Amino acid sequence: MKIILIRHGETAWNAERRLQGHLDIALNAEGERQARLLAEALAPEHIDLIVSSDLGRARQTAQAVATPRNMPVMLEPGLRERCYGGFEGLLYSEIERRFPAEFAAWQARDVDAILPSGKNRGETFRAFYTRSTDAILALAAAHPGKDIAMVAHGGVLECAYRMALGLPLETPRDFKVYNASINRFRLEEGRLALESWGEVAHLRPAVLDELS
Repeated sequence: MKIILIRHGETAWNAERRLQGHLDIALNAEGERQARLLAEALAPEHIDLIVSSDLGRARQTAQAVATPRNMPVMLEPGLRERCYGGFEGLLYSEIERRFPAEFAAWQARDVDAILPSGKNRGETFRAFYTRSTDAILALAAAHPGKDIAMVAHGGVLECAYRMALGLPLETPRDFKVYNASINRFRLEEGRLALESWGEVAHLRPAVLDELS
């Protein structure tokens, strides 16, 4: 089986570096363009199942891939972005000013740091890693031998990359996670194995690297 992990297209908040998390932000015009180009790039490929995070920006991206194929989109809340609690809706500069201690712990990659409360209850990075990778592996286990496209978020893709390469959660993220990128994995002995990362040739000239 193959697992194609896709990050949703661009949103206005991506473009201005405003943290989204569980807040439900739609694609902007560039994101819609990226989703169309993504669908064209994937058109020749065999896909048995299309699964998406239940947040709108991922659903829109997944639907762009599904519509030309006359396929449904299965929603999986486990593929949601990390919940950032009180950080959500703020620019990075605003987070640092309003929550200096929590911002410092986040930037230092304290994977068990508790985030401030907001509209939603924040997750530690460790809890998020477990939730997102469990969701990916559960989908693979439920559909053995199937080729699955999963549309999720930058943080989810980061977790999959770390699992596949065996990277400690505490290490800095020194790899790019692009909007509407194609990232290919396979399943080996119950774990993800990376085949290719960050395919964005279909999106030139403009792609963004963001976590939210």
